[in-house]
Amino acid sequence: MKKSKRKENLINEKDNAILSKKLARIELDAPVEIELSELPYKGKQLEPLMSFYKDMNFNGFMSRLLENSDQADLLTEDWEEVAYTHVASAEDLTVDHFPSVAAADGYAIYLENLSKNYHDSEVVAVAWTNGSEIFTGDASLLQADLFKSWLSDEQVTKVVFDAKRTKVMLDYVGIDFAGVVDDVLIGSYLLHARDNSNDLAEVAREFDMDDLSYDESIYGKGAKRGVPEEAETMYEHIARKVHIIARLQETIRPQLEANQMDDLYQKMELPLALVLANLEILGISVDKQQLVTMQAEFQEIIDGLEANIWKEAGHEFNVNSPKQLGVILFEEMGLPVIKKTKTGYSTAQDVLEKLAGQAPIIDLILNYRQLNKLQSTYVEGLQEFIHEDGKIHSRFQQTLTSTGRLSSADPNLQNIPIRSEEGRSIRKAFVPSHEDWVIFSSDYSQIELRVLAHISGDKHMQEAFNNHEDIHTSTAMKVYNVAKDEVTSNMRRNAKAVNFGIVYGISDYGLSQNLNISRPEAKNFIDTYLENYPGVQAYMKDVVEKAKEDGYVETLFNRRRYLPDLNAKNFNVRSFAERNAMNTPIQGTAADIIKIAMVKMDEALKEHKLQANLLLQIHDELVFEVPKDEIDTLEKLVTEIMGSAAQLDVPLEIESNYGATWYEAK
Repeated sequence: MKKSKRKENLINEKDNAILSKKLARIELDAPVEIELSELPYKGKQLEPLMSFYKDMNFNGFMSRLLENSDQADLLTEDWEEVAYTHVASAEDLTVDHFPSVAAADGYAIYLENLSKNYHDSEVVAVAWTNGSEIFTGDASLLQADLFKSWLSDEQVTKVVFDAKRTKVMLDYVGIDFAGVVDDVLIGSYLLHARDNSNDLAEVAREFDMDDLSYDESIYGKGAKRGVPEEAETMYEHIARKVHIIARLQETIRPQLEANQMDDLYQKMELPLALVLANLEILGISVDKQQLVTMQAEFQEIIDGLEANIWKEAGHEFNVNSPKQLGVILFEEMGLPVIKKTKTGYSTAQDVLEKLAGQAPIIDLILNYRQLNKLQSTYVEGLQEFIHEDGKIHSRFQQTLTSTGRLSSADPNLQNIPIRSEEGRSIRKAFVPSHEDWVIFSSDYSQIELRVLAHISGDKHMQEAFNNHEDIHTSTAMKVYNVAKDEVTSNMRRNAKAVNFGIVYGISDYGLSQNLNISRPEAKNFIDTYLENYPGVQAYMKDVVEKAKEDGYVETLFNRRRYLPDLNAKNFNVRSFAERNAMNTPIQGTAADIIKIAMVKMDEALKEHKLQANLLLQIHDELVFEVPKDEIDTLEKLVTEIMGSAAQLDVPLEIESNYGATWYEAK
């Protein structure tokens, strides 16, 4: 007689079944002491609702609430009135509209544009204050000599929201912006480690200033985004922005000082914003023909891979269709099912990687997908971002990541793959902007591991770096208990994985997936590693405990990251926060070091009157273009400045190369 599996499950899971029934049933005898008649609906309580949205960081809900004009009137009726004077034309400007002396606090100015990518959009309006009055006007005012002179006068101090954006936009209209003493966007970012770059209203609400509308409620969104029919609505909005910028400055600066972040702000982030602005303005030259040629070559390879995939499958199908691919692999070819989704079989990257080697079609598909991604995102995608000057002007996002690392967008040049030859070859399209110049690349060698060695104080790790040993070989010797000449390439690869994994708080599960070994093996590997690096083990424990006490972690330069989830009840949420506590001081310090190097390199290039230009920052790498006769000078400067950007207990080592293209410089 066949045994009933359902019966067996019911017997074994009886307690869970009863508990599930209890959890699913609505309790009617809950001890509620209030009657339904005492809860009459009184309509929307807008102020408490907005307060709740703000506390929960529901910015989208707040924006939609403000889009309704009736509700907006109710929410704004108690707002302080902001007086301003509209200047109709450049001819109406006089010296009285502009302060002529420096002020310790600076004078607030704001330029309005309606696109996130300010490289592709124009200024539509401007608002500023002379210290006693606020003025507004359209973009044509910027062409007045009085305005140009004031904006470029370094002695007249200014406070802004997003100095980088402001400097770039003014450069597009021929103005060299100078005199910035405060950037409330950067200040807010340092205090909260959260991206608020899209809207000044978000920053204002971080500091309990609710009297500024979100841009969406003024300009709309998507295809409908634009200057409102009543221009006065826009001018009132940007006048209020200038008023808010001045108030934010008064609030943010004391908090930065109280948190020991003033040096981080004044000596690193604020000057870096202007360095980044210059990078964006300059851009990097791109050989479009190289991309076009590569596009044809890649397409030929992709077509060949597709034909081979069809051959293995026995018939043609849409290789880009997960559903069709799932049927081919798991029904027609009978490969083992790794994971299912609501719509069928999963053919995600991790699934295919687990099937690698079980059938030739798997490797073909993985190669096909990789090349398709390179083709669409980079070979074809980069061509769309080439400006009329033959350059790409990427946006460097300074206030996005919680660790302090820079990122880039429109396009993202930091994510160009370099692990495959096809990915690296994309760098062949990036070239110097002058003849007889070269691309010069310098990057820190294993900077995050060096920071870990310093912060943890681990003597074994510090000894390896101070003796200029290969850290991965040294780790393999300790973990496997072998001599140097006995370390195999596979041992070194595994040691490298755990070295970098430790930096990111890797788990035994994560390491087992990376190395394709069992969890017990991975756990043993990590345990052995930590036994050999006791300083690292102590750091991992101590940094989490201190973070739970303080509520945040810090880099060596006092950059903070708040981690409220360290006390979460959910294990996965809490574990993720613990990994962030371990990683942020390391990754954040490494990010701070290269930022310091960028600021100092910018100063050094000017001081030595070199023609060389800093073009890109790609995590731990700085990319320059330089005349051939300046190569030796630049190499000495880079080695000296990058190597001395921070004083650690281990040396900062720099690797430099140069060539006719970015590809040849690596």
